[in-house]
Amino acid sequence: MTETETAGETAALLIEMTLLLVDDDAPFLSRLARAMESRGFAVTAASTVREGKEFARTLKPAFAVVDLRLEDGNGLEVVKTLQEARPDARVVVLTGYGNIATAVTAVKLGAVDYLAKPADADDIEAALLARSGDKAEPPENPMSADRVRWEHIQRVYELCDRNVSETARRLNMHRRTLQRILAKRAPR
Repeated sequence: MTETETAGETAALLIEMTLLLVDDDAPFLSRLARAMESRGFAVTAASTVREGKEFARTLKPAFAVVDLRLEDGNGLEVVKTLQEARPDARVVVLTGYGNIATAVTAVKLGAVDYLAKPADADDIEAALLARSGDKAEPPENPMSADRVRWEHIQRVYELCDRNVSETARRLNMHRRTLQRILAKRAPR
């Protein structure tokens, strides 16, 4: 095998291991980028929907990890743009506010998996590289029932524009009880 053939195969492998990360949490984005680079991915990072869509169109990465909620919009816009640019791209959607309706929408737009934050690099890599149709392994450290409840309350609170009275009404709980829950740290 000649040097040019070897270089061509290496370049093809690098193209296939291209990864777009889109998240507005800068420390998380930086840590995840380093972790995925150490696993052999050529990483491009973006922190907004606009940047993510631009990179999706121009770079056409083979893989993407997209946060659902970004400062300038919804990460599902990036998923849609990437699927239009490269239909075979494998996309994982991350969010701190998971719900079934959003997961269904993400999958319909082409995402291969939907992971709740905080997701570690091993879980993300496993989701990205899983063969189509394979079930993902159950997480080693799934969220506790208390954490799931807390995440749900936080999501409803955010959807109600951080209005405690409206959130309490929608969750059918006393306003003071909700205030106590919101004042505490997230359970593990």
